[in-house]
Amino acid sequence: MKQISAWVGVVLLSALAWGAQAAPASEPWPMWQASQEQASLRVDHSLWQDVLNRYLDDQHASGINRFAYGQVHPQDVRQLDAYIRALTAIDPRQLSRAEQKAYWINLYNAVTVQLMLKAWPVSSIRKLGAWYALGPWDDEVVVVAGQGLTLNDIEHRILRPIWQDARIHYAVNCASLGCPNLASQAFTAENTERLLEQAAREFINHPRGVQWQQGRWQLSSIYDWYSVDFPDLAAHLAQYADASLQALLKQHPLSDVRYDYEWAVNAP
Repeated sequence: MKQISAWVGVVLLSALAWGAQAAPASEPWPMWQASQEQASLRVDHSLWQDVLNRYLDDQHASGINRFAYGQVHPQDVRQLDAYIRALTAIDPRQLSRAEQKAYWINLYNAVTVQLMLKAWPVSSIRKLGAWYALGPWDDEVVVVAGQGLTLNDIEHRILRPIWQDARIHYAVNCASLGCPNLASQAFTAENTERLLEQAAREFINHPRGVQWQQGRWQLSSIYDWYSVDFPDLAAHLAQYADASLQALLKQHPLSDVRYDYEWAVNAP
């Protein structure tokens, strides 16, 4: 019995350490490399936009978009499910790269909301999934083109390696207060660049992203977990910082940094 208890303790400690420090590497999945740049197909994201219009508060005083999980009507749950089914019925390899980028971001975010709705009420997304996993990111959540996918697959084996765009971290939402905002607009091939730029500015100029506090920098743990995607972090932050933050970045180098992340649910 002591040996079993010790083993359980080791597993639990390992899981806690993984959740606190580690992040999946960007590893390309060859299956998803293909695209059809001449394709005329445009994916309809209107069902997702309708859900966002009804339940996402993008004017919250905190500057953090809140999703009213507890208020979603059963009919709208079915609408969200129908949207995800419609997306997964498409083979994204038949889309252009621009359509693909919007497709994968929206699928990630819609599935995240779907998972939260299925588990609601819940205080954090980390309550979902297996007890040792601290979240649902390695659970198979959809099947696309006959291939089962996890949220980690979508982010780290498709989005990050194909586009190599650090702003992806500002687009995919993990239903948490510390996360960059769930966008109030569905991503499309036409608006993705604008929304990514907007998301980067909003997050970097919000205290949960970057702040100078008590003589040191406090940054989102995103910049620690995914430091490989931000090889010149100071330049990246300065690119999107407003005037006051730019002045602080010039005055105080990023040498004394504390990282933090708030996992509480992004509900009202």
